[in-house]
Amino acid sequence: MKFDSAAILGSGSFGTAIAKLLSPKLDRILLIGRDVDVANGINVRHRNPQYLTDISLPENVTAGIEISGAAGHPLLIFAVPTSATRRCAEEIANAGLPATAVLLSCAKGIEKSSGDRMSEILHEVFPGNPVAVLSGPNHAEEIALGQPACAVIGSVDATIADGLQEVFTLPHFRPYTSTDLAGIELGGAIKNVYAIAAGIAHGLGLGDNAVAALVTRALAEMTRLGIALGGQMETFAGLSGVGDLLVTCFSEHSRNHRVGVALGKGKTLEETVQSLGMVAEGVPNTLSIHEAARRAGVRTPIIDAMYCILYEGKPAAKALMELLSRDTRSECE
Repeated sequence: MKFDSAAILGSGSFGTAIAKLLSPKLDRILLIGRDVDVANGINVRHRNPQYLTDISLPENVTAGIEISGAAGHPLLIFAVPTSATRRCAEEIANAGLPATAVLLSCAKGIEKSSGDRMSEILHEVFPGNPVAVLSGPNHAEEIALGQPACAVIGSVDATIADGLQEVFTLPHFRPYTSTDLAGIELGGAIKNVYAIAAGIAHGLGLGDNAVAALVTRALAEMTRLGIALGGQMETFAGLSGVGDLLVTCFSEHSRNHRVGVALGKGKTLEETVQSLGMVAEGVPNTLSIHEAARRAGVRTPIIDAMYCILYEGKPAAKALMELLSRDTRSECE
């Protein structure tokens, strides 16, 4: 399958970065957002005035605020927050969408109300359209600058996977393919919770030993929960699992990590989220993933600790220290 154009839902950091990334491979790219000033900035000055403001966008990237404009493109890329995916999908469905259009989700989270993954939402709203997902250690800031990165594209249709792999393959961007949509999406969602935990550890001034131990046990917990929710073990050892976990737990670009650092230094959650000015998916993800883990009956002590910090007001230092004082067990349990 070949693509000559794409509509990107979401004109934030990641949507802007993907537009920049794909601009050499596509004839036309339409960024669709809700801010008129952002759209005007992209169309007139070829820059997003709110996100990645130093990045120059080529002339084949334009912007608009009418979601119906997405219907004329063979590829629709969802780069909106998880909380907005269903609403955007329903708005496009109401405008009419050809059954041949491919839907690619880049959001990392699960829906709070239903526990659905983003691909499940898209399948529900568009039962006749091909759906794929993209995930991995992909900070928007680095992608927009053309720094080397890898990703994984999930699709059960080899033709769709191959077409997306071709359009996303550039000298500085290497995509792999997989059929495990559940594992890819769960890895991308669950790691957000651990990024906040790692940030808290850094904010508290804990050493490298402690943070490394936390992230290692987070990987074991993520794999245990992800398999219970339908993912495959090998996926969590890949780019959307350990790869995304590492980058988001240690990078200065990670919004979730920055939230954790602020909490570790004593700021309230409300102060932290307001100062960030952007969506940190790990905050709502903690609630939805904690609920999913309880439904699945999976032991998740780190997720439980983060739930207590974010939603029950437990002091961060106390919650992390309680993790170290739990009963001892075999590493493989």
